[in-house]
Amino acid sequence: MAQTQTLKLSSLILFKLREYALLTKFRLSVTVVLSGLLGYLFGAEYTQFSFGVFFLFVLSGLLITCSANAFNEVIEKDIDAIMERTKDRPLPTGRMTTSEAIIAAGVMGVSGLLILWLKFSSLAAIMGAISILSYAFIYTPMKKVSSAAVFVGAIPGALPPAIGYVCATYPSTFNYFIASLLFFIQFLWQFPHFWSIGWLRYEDYLKAGIMMLPSQSGKTRFSAIHSLIYCAFLLIVSMMPYTFGMVGIYGASVMLIMGVFFLWTATQFYRNCDDASAKRVLLMSFAYLPIVQLAMVLDRI
Repeated sequence: MAQTQTLKLSSLILFKLREYALLTKFRLSVTVVLSGLLGYLFGAEYTQFSFGVFFLFVLSGLLITCSANAFNEVIEKDIDAIMERTKDRPLPTGRMTTSEAIIAAGVMGVSGLLILWLKFSSLAAIMGAISILSYAFIYTPMKKVSSAAVFVGAIPGALPPAIGYVCATYPSTFNYFIASLLFFIQFLWQFPHFWSIGWLRYEDYLKAGIMMLPSQSGKTRFSAIHSLIYCAFLLIVSMMPYTFGMVGIYGASVMLIMGVFFLWTATQFYRNCDDASAKRVLLMSFAYLPIVQLAMVLDRI
């Protein structure tokens, strides 16, 4: 009897963990936190590095990101039920109540912000609060109104490396220009990334009334050229850390190579305007950001 109850409890725990992983888009949350982690390492003084403090930063980032994603799923519950990709999430299927999801999102968000405020700085906590509020309560509902939502969503999406840098440096060695560069590299990266997703999932988004592509006409050359333009701007901005003496020649070389490849995939996307080219842009975007940010950390000056 005791063994049976233990097995039931274990199954319940595993079930709940799976549901919360889906509610918080856990794999996506981890990739977001990774960019924040690299921003932190870019600013950290290695001689004074503390694994305990670093762990608290990672924990706060994960809690804040999971909170924003959970609020996003609460607001988009009805939309998720329509889309093929999201219809099996906990809220549309009824496996989790909306009130439970709201409480979980609130607890995670408040906990993450408190860690930032008490252990790091009020500036980091304010930036964290902006990321939750703008992603969940501005970007999310705006997706059904205008394709400009992608621009709004790019703001909280670009904050993690800047927050990481703030946590590692503020106020002693903090530099607004460096924080801004970390922000803008990730800000510009998001447009070809999300527009390629919007292209590949256009029919599914259209069914739910979500506008992701820059063109009202949908999958057109006008949409594809936007990815090309932003990849070109990204290549220019990504060279600024080297120009201003923040990164060495080896890091800059990696960033240049990745930027050229990213621009090439966007060029092919513009020429062909097909799903295969959009998928290459998407795959390149997945490789670009962590490699570029890691190169900055490993060859920083």
